[in-house]
Amino acid sequence: MAGRFRLYTDTDIDGRVVKALVRAGWDIERGIDVHPERTLDAVHFEYAVSAGRVLVSNDLDMRLLAESWTAEGRPFPGLVWWHRRHYDVMAPGDFVAAFEALAGQDDRFAGYPIIHIKPKR
Repeated sequence: MAGRFRLYTDTDIDGRVVKALVRAGWDIERGIDVHPERTLDAVHFEYAVSAGRVLVSNDLDMRLLAESWTAEGRPFPGLVWWHRRHYDVMAPGDFVAAFEALAGQDDRFAGYPIIHIKPKR
Protein backbone atom coordinates (compact mmCIF):
# COMPACT_ATOMS: atom_id res chain seq x y z
CA MET A 1 0.00 0.00 0.00
CA ALA A 2 1.33 3.42 -0.92
CA GLY A 3 1.99 5.96 1.80
CA ARG A 4 4.64 6.98 4.24
CA PHE A 5 6.15 4.45 6.59
CA ARG A 6 7.71 4.94 10.01
CA LEU A 7 11.51 5.14 10.08
CA TYR A 8 14.28 4.18 12.48
CA THR A 9 17.59 5.79 11.60
CA ASP A 10 20.89 4.10 12.26
CA THR A 11 23.38 6.22 14.15
CA ASP A 12 25.53 6.54 11.00
CA ILE A 13 22.97 8.54 9.01
CA ASP A 14 24.11 12.11 8.31
CA GLY A 15 22.20 14.47 10.60
CA ARG A 16 21.39 16.80 7.69
CA VAL A 17 19.44 13.99 6.03
CA VAL A 18 17.57 13.21 9.27
CA LYS A 19 16.69 16.89 9.72
CA ALA A 20 15.49 17.15 6.12
CA LEU A 21 13.25 14.10 6.56
CA VAL A 22 11.84 15.49 9.81
CA ARG A 23 11.16 18.87 8.14
CA ALA A 24 9.36 16.98 5.37
CA GLY A 25 7.09 15.40 7.98
CA TRP A 26 8.47 11.87 8.19
CA ASP A 27 7.96 9.93 11.44
CA ILE A 28 11.52 9.20 12.57
CA GLU A 29 12.94 7.56 15.64
CA ARG A 30 16.71 7.95 15.87
CA GLY A 31 18.91 5.12 17.06
CA ILE A 32 21.03 7.54 19.07
CA ASP A 33 17.92 8.52 21.07
CA VAL A 34 17.04 4.90 21.87
CA HIS A 35 20.37 3.19 22.53
CA PRO A 36 23.78 4.42 23.75
CA GLU A 37 26.70 4.94 21.37
CA ARG A 38 28.46 1.79 20.21
CA THR A 39 25.31 -0.32 20.50
CA LEU A 40 25.61 -3.39 18.28
CA ASP A 41 23.90 -3.28 14.89
CA ALA A 42 21.86 -6.37 15.73
CA VAL A 43 20.31 -4.54 18.70
CA HIS A 44 19.31 -1.59 16.49
CA PHE A 45 17.98 -3.94 13.82
CA GLU A 46 15.90 -5.97 16.26
CA TYR A 47 14.56 -2.81 17.89
CA ALA A 48 13.44 -1.43 14.52
CA VAL A 49 11.71 -4.74 13.77
CA SER A 50 9.95 -4.84 17.15
CA ALA A 51 8.85 -1.21 16.74
CA GLY A 52 7.53 -1.90 13.23
CA ARG A 53 9.82 0.69 11.71
CA VAL A 54 11.76 0.61 8.47
CA LEU A 55 15.47 0.81 9.23
CA VAL A 56 17.47 3.52 7.46
CA SER A 57 21.21 2.92 7.24
CA ASN A 58 24.36 3.35 5.22
CA ASP A 59 26.31 0.87 7.33
CA LEU A 60 27.47 -2.16 5.33
CA ASP A 61 27.20 -4.42 8.38
CA MET A 62 23.54 -3.42 8.76
CA ARG A 63 22.88 -4.30 5.12
CA LEU A 64 24.57 -7.67 5.60
CA LEU A 65 22.42 -8.28 8.66
CA ALA A 66 19.28 -7.52 6.63
CA GLU A 67 20.47 -9.84 3.86
CA SER A 68 21.02 -12.58 6.45
CA TRP A 69 17.51 -12.14 7.83
CA THR A 70 16.13 -12.26 4.29
CA ALA A 71 18.05 -15.44 3.48
CA GLU A 72 16.74 -17.03 6.69
CA GLY A 73 13.16 -16.06 5.81
CA ARG A 74 12.85 -13.82 8.87
CA PRO A 75 10.41 -10.99 8.16
CA PHE A 76 11.16 -7.34 8.91
CA PRO A 77 9.49 -4.10 7.80
CA GLY A 78 12.32 -3.12 5.46
CA LEU A 79 15.71 -1.49 5.11
CA VAL A 80 16.46 1.62 3.08
CA TRP A 81 20.20 1.69 2.47
CA TRP A 82 22.79 3.67 0.50
CA HIS A 83 26.54 3.85 0.14
CA ARG A 84 28.18 6.52 2.27
CA ARG A 85 29.88 7.88 -0.83
CA HIS A 86 26.46 9.08 -2.01
CA TYR A 87 26.75 11.95 0.46
CA ASP A 88 29.34 13.39 -1.92
CA VAL A 89 26.85 13.65 -4.79
CA MET A 90 23.43 13.83 -3.12
CA ALA A 91 22.00 16.72 -1.12
CA PRO A 92 19.66 16.06 1.82
CA GLY A 93 16.73 17.00 -0.42
CA ASP A 94 17.72 14.25 -2.86
CA PHE A 95 17.32 11.68 -0.09
CA VAL A 96 13.94 13.16 0.87
CA ALA A 97 12.86 12.93 -2.78
CA ALA A 98 13.90 9.26 -2.83
CA PHE A 99 11.84 8.55 0.29
CA GLU A 100 8.85 10.40 -1.17
CA ALA A 101 9.15 8.29 -4.32
CA LEU A 102 9.18 5.13 -2.19
CA ALA A 103 6.11 6.36 -0.31
CA GLY A 104 4.28 6.57 -3.62
CA GLN A 105 4.88 2.91 -4.44
CA ASP A 106 2.52 0.09 -3.55
CA ASP A 107 4.10 -2.83 -1.67
CA ARG A 108 7.57 -1.34 -2.01
CA PHE A 109 9.12 -3.92 0.36
CA ALA A 110 7.02 -6.93 -0.69
CA GLY A 111 9.32 -8.35 -3.38
CA TYR A 112 12.56 -7.71 -1.53
CA PRO A 113 12.78 -5.89 1.82
CA ILE A 114 16.05 -4.05 1.09
CA ILE A 115 15.89 -0.91 -1.03
CA HIS A 116 19.03 0.83 -2.24
CA ILE A 117 18.92 4.57 -2.79
CA LYS A 118 21.14 5.70 -5.63
CA PRO A 119 21.95 9.11 -7.08
CA LYS A 120 20.11 10.11 -10.22
CA ARG A 121 22.49 10.13 -13.12
